[in-house]
Amino acid sequence: MHPATGMILCLAYVLGLLATAIPWGGYGCLGLGLAAAVLLPRLWRTGPKRWLWLIAGTLGLIASLYLHLRVPHPGATDISRLIQQPGDSHRPPVVTVQGVVESLPRLTRSQKAQFWLRTSQFGPVDTGQPTTGRVYTTVPLLQATGINPGQRVTVTGTMYQPKSNPGQCVFDFKDYLGQEGSFAGLVGQKLEPTERGQNDRHWGWWSIRQRIVQSQVRWLNVPAGPLVSAMVLGGRAVDLPFEIRDCFVRVGLAHALAASGFQVSLILGVVLALTQQFTPRVQFGLGAAANLLFVGLAGPSPSVLRAAVMGFAVLLGVLSDRKIKPLASLVVAATLLLLLNPLWIWDLGFQLSFAATLGLLVTVPPLMQGLDWMPPGIASLMAVPIAATIWTLPIQIYAFCLISPYCILANIISVPLISMISLGGFVSSMASLIWPVAGSGLAWFLYYPAHLLIELVNFFCQLPGNSVSIGTISIAQLLGLYGLISLVWLHSWWQRRWWLAAALSVGLVVAPVLSTQATLARVTVLSTPTPVVVIQNRGKVTLINAGNQNSAVFTVMPFLQQQGINQIDWAIATDLAARPNSGWLDIVKHLPIRNFFADQTPFPKAIQAQQLQQRVQARQGTYQTLAIEQDIQAGDVRLHISSSPQRWLQFKFQEQSWILLPRKTSSKQQLQPLQNATAFPQSAVLVWSGQMLHPEFLAQFHPVAAIATGSVEAKTSAQLAALQIPLYKTTVSGAIQWTRLSDLEPSTEALDQENVLP
Repeated sequence: MHPATGMILCLAYVLGLLATAIPWGGYGCLGLGLAAAVLLPRLWRTGPKRWLWLIAGTLGLIASLYLHLRVPHPGATDISRLIQQPGDSHRPPVVTVQGVVESLPRLTRSQKAQFWLRTSQFGPVDTGQPTTGRVYTTVPLLQATGINPGQRVTVTGTMYQPKSNPGQCVFDFKDYLGQEGSFAGLVGQKLEPTERGQNDRHWGWWSIRQRIVQSQVRWLNVPAGPLVSAMVLGGRAVDLPFEIRDCFVRVGLAHALAASGFQVSLILGVVLALTQQFTPRVQFGLGAAANLLFVGLAGPSPSVLRAAVMGFAVLLGVLSDRKIKPLASLVVAATLLLLLNPLWIWDLGFQLSFAATLGLLVTVPPLMQGLDWMPPGIASLMAVPIAATIWTLPIQIYAFCLISPYCILANIISVPLISMISLGGFVSSMASLIWPVAGSGLAWFLYYPAHLLIELVNFFCQLPGNSVSIGTISIAQLLGLYGLISLVWLHSWWQRRWWLAAALSVGLVVAPVLSTQATLARVTVLSTPTPVVVIQNRGKVTLINAGNQNSAVFTVMPFLQQQGINQIDWAIATDLAARPNSGWLDIVKHLPIRNFFADQTPFPKAIQAQQLQQRVQARQGTYQTLAIEQDIQAGDVRLHISSSPQRWLQFKFQEQSWILLPRKTSSKQQLQPLQNATAFPQSAVLVWSGQMLHPEFLAQFHPVAAIATGSVEAKTSAQLAALQIPLYKTTVSGAIQWTRLSDLEPSTEALDQENVLP
């Protein structure tokens, strides 16, 4: 087969998989193939024949059908089919599940242990029902101590089926489980091993990884030890502190914690350099062994396998004494991996890995020519991160709605440290397999480089504007960005005017966001266990409450990123005293708050309030304590704090009144404001957490609509229906939005907290 023919067919297969993003996309590929077969031979007489374009179009259709066939579905005996859906006001039933642990327990943000469980039985030991399927399992941290893969356990807890949460800048938990072949989760309360004293007979790559991590942490301690291990084995194999992991992500250094092509190229480069005196067969054998060993240690993720396939292409070139074509090998590697698992086409790690590699292949050479006035070493340090950033930035914007202004500078400065730690960590890993103490000793030499890298990342992470939210972009904008990048790559006219392409790219992303923010006036009630409200008014933002830490991290912050919000103008915290783990600290850590109003907090929660006040004021914000019967003018929004002990909040925006009912408000407390001289406004929208409402309260207040952020008591639902008051449940519809034109309706953008990792 001619190389050009193979490239066209490979690209057609990849295009067919990408076409599944749109309805009937596979047939669109077939139509493109037919159009190319008719038109291109007339315009490009020396190009491919008609039959090749027809085959390419057909292959694109087959690829799209193949992907749909490979989408996992629960089997007839999958445990997800046995989950009982609780009633509106009932807790899920407690169940017992037996199975085999498939992964080492890992620490979650909620300080629980998480592992994959291959189920075998649902129900009690003696009378349980046989089942199949994998379950995403979380248990209390101490319960998972000493649990290893291959061990049979019994877990007692509640099961759930996550709902889909499609959209940008949010984590779709159901999609993540589907990619892992799982369709259910289990929140365990109790874990019991059913095979006691038999852990030693279980073995796998996990035991080697565990040996390496323990060896490197022994003398490096935390966080340097886990950081070195993460840079060798990948962040998913190591419990790296979340604060450090988040900082690496925010400054654009997440790739340093993801085992991929950088480590493979570094390892193969050293192996080939040390064995250049040997025959090509010996070089190939040693290089292949190092390649396979790295894949085993890091795990077969898409980015690791991509790097390994291209590494083998380099080794084949050494063995055959032929020069390989990097771009062709990249396309072949993508095709082979997507034949193995077509679902990887939508894996973010796969996309970023190939985009970064493509950027290195096609953009680094012209950048090096433009930087020929600099020493080659320094020019290379600058060209590599610039090229990788250019080609991965559109995907990052689409997936995260964020950009890191200091990304390129942070990468340039950190490359020597990352190279030193990665190579030294790999050598230490090999030594720890032979003698753990030797591995610890070698890892100790990385103490200062690791801490220097951590301090460097923390420095960039603490700079103002370390990450900028720019809102969501459409598929058309994404394609437009890559179209402009491709023009600069392929066309000489655009190469001379790259600045024009850069300006058009900025306008393509920023202009729609600024236009929307300048005119948007909307109230959004987020899908959190307790009421959290965001008011957007022509570029000004008011945030009322933040919920707990999970609500802030997984719901509030992603929504603000979706909207391109980089500053909160007014923040109202009426629930600070009732929150032992308030999410305000997480929010103010990432976003400046110009005016913060908080209720008085008793000791010891006052300590958290003091920390919050210090962080707000450190970013030039004002911190005020809410007073009784206080009025707050937040732009066009007028807010009033009642004198009730529970801090009832009223606000009016564009002639629509709203009432936020505090959490755990008793029936007696609900009636208190009705007895005061200052009655509730008429035609208001009630927002509350779903607790029982007093009939007299509903009869006198009679809201025009009620929005519940939690499970609603059955009696309250009946009362609302009898009074013909529309009831909206964020647990069912997701976030609820209101504008003057559209009234109340479910949001298609905001994240549902029920879909996040427990």
